[in-house]
Amino acid sequence: MTEAELETYLHDHIPLSRAMAVRVVSIADRQLVLGAPLAPNINHRDTVFGGSAASIATLAAWSLLHLRLVAASLPSRVVIQHSSMDYLAPIAGDFTATARLDGDWDTFLRMLTRRGRARIGLQAELDYEGRKAGLFHGEFVALDSNRL
Repeated sequence: MTEAELETYLHDHIPLSRAMAVRVVSIADRQLVLGAPLAPNINHRDTVFGGSAASIATLAAWSLLHLRLVAASLPSRVVIQHSSMDYLAPIAGDFTATARLDGDWDTFLRMLTRRGRARIGLQAELDYEGRKAGLFHGEFVALDSNRL
C-alpha cells in the first residue's frame, strides 16, 4: 500500500483522521510516519490538544500494524487494548508521529497463526521542530478475520 492509498483508507474508514487533516508522510518496513497541522488540532493555548496528540500517535501505531498484517496476507481486526502517553513538550505547529514496533514480530505472527489472536506492543514518538514532544506506548491485539 502506498502513502496515498493508506491516507485515503484512513480518511474513509477513520473519519477523525480526515478531521485532524492527517497525512501519511512515509512508510517503511518497521516504521511509519504520519503528520498533522496545528489548525484542526489546536487547543485554547494555541498548541496541539492532548487528545489530538494521543489520537495521531495511536493512529500511527495502528496503521503500522495494519500495513504489516496486510503485507503478511493475514487479514485481521486490530484493536488497541492499553495505551499510555507522555507529553514532553508543547506542540505549537505542524507535527509528526513516528510509529515503531516495540514487540517481537515473529512471536506475534506465530501466535496469530496458531490461535487466531495475538498481542504486540508498538510505540510512537511525536516530533515538533526536531524535538521529541511526546511518547506513546500501546498494546494492540489482532484477531484473525477468517476466524471471527
